[in-house]
Amino acid sequence: MSKRPTLPKGAGLFGDHAPERKPAHAHQANIDGGSRGNPGQAAYGVVVRDAKGEVVARLKKYIGQNTNNVAEYYGLIAALDYAQAHGIRALRIESDSELLVKQMRGQYKVKSADLRPLFEHARKMAQGLESFRIDHVYREKNREADALANQALDEAPNSVGGAMNTTENAPPKPATIRCFAQYKNGVLQPQEPLDLPDGAHVEIMLRLLK
Repeated sequence: MSKRPTLPKGAGLFGDHAPERKPAHAHQANIDGGSRGNPGQAAYGVVVRDAKGEVVARLKKYIGQNTNNVAEYYGLIAALDYAQAHGIRALRIESDSELLVKQMRGQYKVKSADLRPLFEHARKMAQGLESFRIDHVYREKNREADALANQALDEAPNSVGGAMNTTENAPPKPATIRCFAQYKNGVLQPQEPLDLPDGAHVEIMLRLLK
């Protein structure tokens, strides 16, 4: 088994020493996250393309009351989760969030307590790939992902100017719900809405991300 190349001393995990060109077999994911109010109603959008440039997935999700930066990280994790679930071993991410890109490259420190667990989780998922690169692009080159995030916001319950979700159109709820949570001051705080009825009994299985 060949050893992975080591980065030069002082280089970030996904920093400027990474190859400029993506591998021929790499998938590309454009990600975007937004919040109306910041913090406010938040959602992410992801467009995944295969090595030929064909769109293979469009992902979007409303994540409740959150900040833009949290939504951006949820978009990144969604893209990495898609790659993991579909056996994709090489992935290039494009995002218009300079903060997220530079944090993932090791150029900025992650000082926010809200972002730290998301950053750690995304980094571990990225390390599991054979090839990973993340680049900053301007908003005009990220319009499809931005449009998906806005669609998710428009379709959210009680959204401003958006459509209300009805019981008839709502998809069936899964038996298992996956979400991220932060333990703070003795309380486990979900970082996205669980959409559970009052008085619901749940079983919680914890997996530390740090």
